[in-house]
Formats: sequence, structure tokens, C-alpha cells
Amino acid sequence: MKTQFQDFQRIFNGEFFTDSLHTLLYATDASVYRKVPKAVAYPKNERGIKQLVSFAETNGISLIPRTAGTSLAGQCVGDGIVVDVSKHFTKIISLDTEKRTVTLQPGVIRDELNSYLKPFGLFFGPNTSTSNRCMIGGMVGNNSSGTTSIQYGVTRDKVLKLKTILSNGEEVIFETLSKKEYLYKTELNSLEGKIYQTLYNELIPEETQQEIWKEFPKPEIHRRNTGYAVDSLLNTSVFGDFKEEINLCNLLCGSEGTLAFTTEITLQLDPLPPQFTAMVATHYETLEACLNDVVVVMQHNLHTCEMMDNVILDCTKKNKTYEPYRFFVKGNPKAVLLLELKSNSEEDLEKQTESLLESLKVSNYSYDNPVLKGEEIEMALELRKAGLGLLGNMVGDRKAVACIEDTAVALEDLPAYISEFSALMKKYDQQAVYYAHAGAGELHLRPILNLKEKKGVGYFRKITTDVALLCKKYKGSFSGEHGDGIVRAEFISLMIGDNNYELLKRIKAVFDPHNIFNPGKIVDAFKMDESLRYEVGRVEPIIETLMDFSDSEGILRLAEKCNGSGDCRKTSEAAGAMCPSYHATKNEKDTTRARANALREVLTNNEAVNKFNSKVLKEVFDLCLSCKACASECPSNVDISTAKAEFLYQYNKANGISFSNKIFGKSTKLNKMASKFPKLSNWYFANGFTSKIIKNIGGIHQNRSLPKISIKSFSKEIQGIKYQNITSGNIYKEIQKNVLLFVDEFSNYLDAEIALDSFLLLSGLGYKVTVIDTLDSGRALISKGLLDEAKKEANKNLAFLKEKVSKETPLVGIEPSAILSFRDEYLRLADDRTSAENISKHTFLIEEFLANEIEKGNISAAQFTSEEKEIKIHSHCHQKSLSNQKVTFDILNLPENYKPTIITSGCCGMAGSFGYEKEHYDVSMKIGELKLFPSVRKTTGATLIAANGTSCRHQILDGTGRKALHPVTILKNALKY
Repeated sequence: MKTQFQDFQRIFNGEFFTDSLHTLLYATDASVYRKVPKAVAYPKNERGIKQLVSFAETNGISLIPRTAGTSLAGQCVGDGIVVDVSKHFTKIISLDTEKRTVTLQPGVIRDELNSYLKPFGLFFGPNTSTSNRCMIGGMVGNNSSGTTSIQYGVTRDKVLKLKTILSNGEEVIFETLSKKEYLYKTELNSLEGKIYQTLYNELIPEETQQEIWKEFPKPEIHRRNTGYAVDSLLNTSVFGDFKEEINLCNLLCGSEGTLAFTTEITLQLDPLPPQFTAMVATHYETLEACLNDVVVVMQHNLHTCEMMDNVILDCTKKNKTYEPYRFFVKGNPKAVLLLELKSNSEEDLEKQTESLLESLKVSNYSYDNPVLKGEEIEMALELRKAGLGLLGNMVGDRKAVACIEDTAVALEDLPAYISEFSALMKKYDQQAVYYAHAGAGELHLRPILNLKEKKGVGYFRKITTDVALLCKKYKGSFSGEHGDGIVRAEFISLMIGDNNYELLKRIKAVFDPHNIFNPGKIVDAFKMDESLRYEVGRVEPIIETLMDFSDSEGILRLAEKCNGSGDCRKTSEAAGAMCPSYHATKNEKDTTRARANALREVLTNNEAVNKFNSKVLKEVFDLCLSCKACASECPSNVDISTAKAEFLYQYNKANGISFSNKIFGKSTKLNKMASKFPKLSNWYFANGFTSKIIKNIGGIHQNRSLPKISIKSFSKEIQGIKYQNITSGNIYKEIQKNVLLFVDEFSNYLDAEIALDSFLLLSGLGYKVTVIDTLDSGRALISKGLLDEAKKEANKNLAFLKEKVSKETPLVGIEPSAILSFRDEYLRLADDRTSAENISKHTFLIEEFLANEIEKGNISAAQFTSEEKEIKIHSHCHQKSLSNQKVTFDILNLPENYKPTIITSGCCGMAGSFGYEKEHYDVSMKIGELKLFPSVRKTTGATLIAANGTSCRHQILDGTGRKALHPVTILKNALKY
């Protein structure tokens, strides 16, 4: 195929890759399966897709359509060509507000669609837990449902028209047809005509229809995706005495890209939900009590009825992001129901809430029923949404496996079904996970298995088979919303009967006679216990690292924590900072998921002595900014930033380190030398001729300005200042808490004025400040993988500080990336782990320290000016990940007439040396332009820009021409003396 691929690549209207990086990245989705494709294609338009269809048919190769790749059943993996439309097919084509319809391309993200629709008072109802990155094309392929289906239905209910390309290249539109129009279609001399004719001949016989009604899931189970939805076509004017007209979109929805390739979608929209909302979070001591209450609560007009069990809730206890979202959890419930009510008036909402609470009181199954309002509701729903990713945070090889997580039964059957299911799990000595859509009769039930072991794989098949039989007993749907894919397609004949299964095969054959569209799904299925992500019975590779990854049982298992849920594929339109390079490029290779996948693949399959010596890893880590957003925003806490540092260290051992990286990594020594002659150094940095030479030598982009050396380093500046002079005028002399001020290498040589402001502010507020200005945090060394040297610095720093830092004398730092190293990387680098842990508990970003003191009442607004100031805050990425932005807001909000607001920006794009490097400059600036730069430009000259990161301030200056101030400087300037 190599020659054919090369020839095709030259003419293809799009991007076409056959390299090992791309094929490995697309070998998995969010399922347990792994199939390495032969190629990956990003078609730019419909012409590109037609080219792919023609090439596939000519060469006998398959096409696997893909958007965000968050499918749980293996729909997006295959050994043909993966066709990723998420990059170029992202247009909203038209909106008809009168008819409440929208036409768009399949790569439009669900939440971004609703952001576009909101000003028009409209929205698209189906709402999956992946809504901030899942795409409408994938939702159509899987017939997605989500939390809102009990009120707004499933995707199939909303699809009006699909523009598609058939397996012979024909362009066909499927939409609503009258019986007359349908019969006219059967006369067409084309593949389209043959499809309509075949479906008519297959479904018109009475015995066929009876067989379908007999074997298919109960009609009242609205969430059903078992096989092709032929049952949805029967109650139409074409096949019976019904008024409803037929639309083959019902058949294509949930077909997982096996019948046609969709290029445009027209959706029916709904008016925005009522504005007033309340949520009752019912708590239960047993799962049985919870399920018995589902029928009770569903008698009310709920907009959401979602469940979480104690396994999910326990996962949130140690999660950096989601632990605060547990605020409403009382005690240790075995299960919680989230019951959301909505209304157009507060009075009616109050009545609905009281009625629901009264029903709960009468049923007496729950032990606590807190009522949530406003942001509390969003936090609770985010906790539920994070369930899938949180399960991936289980340390070790036993994971909650998606195989039976999608069964749906009639609501009245749910308690009995779950009771039998629990007995089945007990038989297998399993602790299952129960969460999700209780109000729709669907719970995401997951056994916890080790699929690296033969025994675990055996249970994988046995449990899936037994649950399929149990689901069939209740005439349920084996797939409620996640689709059949690989994991459930093998059981379709059991679920709908052999005759109906043969019918599905004939339907597939007429749509796709050469089997080029996503084979192995729905019909002629791949084996559900083959092509797994991990080789069964493998000998675990021994991976030695300098950093300590024991909290994940090693760096390989850190990578394996990524389950592919794709939270890192959210764009800059969504909240958070992960992943900034993906925000700029929209390339899969620039996501946390891609980096984790590549790391897992290479460390598992690389036979080299140094497994990190890989061009694949070099390329996939290249655009990682080490922002650390993944350490907190990824529900599985896959900390790729730390993994990158270890990779660079190991890669450098085999390949050496470039001169440019050596300069940046050892920049502290260079800055110290330059500080001896600061004016001369700054002249060299600013002069056009000399700066060009310096940039060429350092691998710095010519458009990037060079940072200036402080005229006096802080160490020199502080020598002329007497502590008693600072505090003599302070009106709060009694507050004499000892503070160790860590003046890091950046603050000392590049931002001495800020370091001095920090000293003056703390002293002026009455704190006894002891300056630590002789230590190097090692941040630059860590970022370039110079871990052996970083380790020496960490050990030296801890030895110096271990007798000095305590609860009474905290360590306070200025530059987030430097001071937060004590709370992060030092715990992996230090030989003296005890001292590292003790110091980390008493180490604070200066804003954290000040905010805590304000909360204790030790600092008040009376100590500051009453002058009015408007302030816009941009926080450093490491602060967002390892601390929080609120502390900066709180300290700047203290002066009575200061009005701070937080810029909803992600990463600034500079990220230490990243934005200086010539090969990264364009991406760096593109990241800045996504949110940060436009937000700064919108402000007036009187508005203060606050940014606590030295690299952030430099990026803002280069990108907007505005000088940003450290929050400490702003607060120090507001201080009364």
C-alpha cells in the first residue's frame, strides 16, 4: 500500500499521514480497544471525503469516521484509514430561528453550538458528559442522549436532515418524506434508489414487522441503540396506517458511520430551558433505596435525574479539581440522586421543590435532601459529568471497564434489574460502579477488572454475556446511548434475534456492498475480547526514572491512567487551560491524551535499552507547554508536564542537549553574570544588531524581545534597607508573624523591583520578613529535563530550609513556577522525602499567604488606599493548577474601591522559554491571541493589568504593548504608611 498511499497523498484535498506517530495516536479511542490504522486523514472538504471513498473502494481498505474520539465502545478504532473531520468540518452553515433549525458540519462541538444559539433563545437538547468537546457528528453516530433526555429526548429525535456521501461516492440527502415521495425514491436508478427499494421490500412484510416488535427492546425505552433502528421506521405511513412520515435519518442515527459518511446535519432545536432552577440532592444508605425512589421522583417534572454511587464519590475525595464540588455530600451515602427542577417563575419553582420534597418524605427512602441553587447546581452536575474520567484515576491495573455500562430498561423494571445485576456481580466477586441516568432507566454499570490478565479478560466476556442475557430478559436495550461498537456488537443477534440480525446484515450490504464504512461494528462484529489496549499476560516493562512516580505505580501506569475520555480536547471556548497547544493547532497530537497514548505505546513496545529514546515521543512532547493544567483539569490527573520533564532527561541522556536548551536550562547562571553589568547587558539585549546575534545563538525568534536585567539585583537592593524603618509607621505593629520570603532566581535578577515590593508590602503590614535570596528553585533546569542538576538544587534547598520552615514561619514565594516547585516536583526529586513533604505543607504563593491572613482578620482594608482602581487579572498556569486564582482576586479586592475581575484566559502562551524559541513562537502568539491579548486590548489605559508570572508579563508586553504588574506591586502601591 505504500506506493498507493504516496500517490494518494499528493492529490488528496486535505492532510494524510502514514507515520507511526499518527497511526499510534489513532489506534485507541475512549474504549479498551486498540487497532493500529494504516493511515490518518484530515479531509478539508467534501471533495476530500469523496476522494477517500473512491480510494477505499478501489484499494479494498476501510474508512473509520471520527470526530473527538470519545466513544466508549470502540467505534473509532480500526485497521483502515481513520478519517478525522474534527479539524476542518467545524462550520455552522445556517440558522432558521422561525423553524428553530440549524444546519452544520459534523465537527461542531455541542457546547459551542449552544453558545452560538443562546442569543437566539434556542439550544440543542441532548447533553452528554463530554459536551465541551464531543461533536455533533459523533452524537449522531452514537445517537447520544445525556442528562437531559428525560425532558428533551435523544439525538435521533432532533435530526431532520443528513447530507451524506454513499459508498459509491453518490451525494445523497436523507430527510422526511411522504409515502408518495418515498415510493418515488424506490424507482431511482442509483444506489440511493436501491437503498429505498431494499428497505421497503425488507420491512413491508407483516411477519418481519412482528419479528421486530417481538425481539427489539420495549418501545417505551427511549434510549436504545441496539443495532440499526429499523423499529423506528415501522410506525410511519410507508409501512403502516400511520400519519407520521418517514425519515431515514432515524436509521442513520446510531449507525456508527457504517452506512454512509455524513457531511452536513440539520437539527431541530428547542427554546432555552426555564431560567429558574433548583436541584434536590437525595442521599441514600443503600443502592436499593435509591432505585426504589427513582419511580417516585420521576412522577415530578424533572429536567435531570442523575445518580452517583459511593465508588464515584470516593474518587472525588483526593481529586484536586473536584473535591471542592463535594460540598453538598452529607456523610457517606451509598448513592445520591441529583434531581433538577426548572420553572419560569420562582414561585412555581418553590412549589415544585416543596412537592418533590414531600414525595421524598412520604417514600422515606432517603436520609438527607439538601436543595442546591445557582452555581451549586453546576458544581454538582460537573461532579457527575466527571464520573468517567474520575474512574480512570484508580491507581494500578484494575480499572472500571466499559462493557455493560450502557444497558437501559423500562423504568418500572429498574429496581428488579439492578437487584439481579448486583447478585450477578456478587457471583463474580465484583465491586461494580453505578452512576448516571437513573431517570431514563439507564445506569452506567462497570465491573472493575484487570484486562492485562487472562482471568480479567475471561471475566470481561463472561460478565458481558451474562448481563446481555439479563438485559434481554427484561427486553431492555444493551446499548442505551454509547452504541454497540466492538464491545456490544457481538451480542446484537442475542439481543434482537437471529432473523432480525440477518436483516441488519442485508441493510448494511445494500448501503455498503464493499464494506468500506467502519467494518466490524454493528454487523459481522469483531470479537469483543480481542484487540485490547493491553497485551494479555504481558511481562510489565521495567521503567527506571529519576523522578519518583510511585503515586501512580510508575510512569507507565501514569500514562495508562488516561482512558481517552478527551477532556483535553476542549477548545479555548471552554473553561480551563488544558491543552493550550491543542487550542492553537486543533491537532490530536497536541492533546494530553495523545502524549499519554504515545508514552504508553513507546514505553510498552520500544525494545531499546533507553525506552525514552524515541522520535515519536520527541515530536508529541514538542508543543507541550508544561502548563500543568492536565495535573488538575484532567479527571484522571494525568500529569504530562512532569512526564515531559522525565522524558527530556532520559532523551537527553541518549542524544545530548541542544545548545539553546542548555542556555535556557542554565539561565540562572547567565542572568547572575549579566547582573554584574546590568546596563551593558541590557544594551546588548536591546540593540538591534547585538540582540539579533544573541537570538540566533540562543535559538530565539527575532520578533521576541529579550527580558531586561534589573539594574540592581534584589540581593544588592535589600542591603540598603533597614527593617525597622519599614515598620515604624505601621498601625498594626502587634502582628509580628515571622515569614520567610523566597526570592527566586527570576525575581532576583529580572524582577528585583517586584521582589522589593514583596518585602516592603509584608514588612509594611507588620510581618517580620527573613529574606531567602541565595537559592535557585531549579525551575528552568526542570523544564529542560536537566533533572540531575535540578535534584541537586532541590536537595540543597531542602537541607537549607528544613530547620527554618514551619507552621509558625511559612515559606512565601513570588514567582508561581518557582515557589510551587516545593509543592510539586520537589516531592518527586528530593532524597529527603520527609523534609520535602513537611516544607510543602508550609509553602505558599504570596497571594495565598496574604489571602489567608485577610481571612483571619490580620490584614484589613483600613491599611490601604480608598482610591478607585479597575484591575484585570491574568494568573499563571501553575497557580491555576496547584493553587487557585481566587486568592489573587481576594487580595486585590481588599482595598475598598478596587474593582478586580479575572480574565477568563487559559495559558498566556509564553510558558517559560517556550514562547522565546523560534520554532514555538508562532504557536505561542496564537495561544495568546485566543483570549488573553483581546481581553487586555479591550481595557482602557487606566485599567491595571495584574499578572503574577514573569513569563506572563513578558508575553502581555510583546503581544499587546501593555505593561502588566505583579499583584504584590499593585497592593504595595495601595498601602498606607
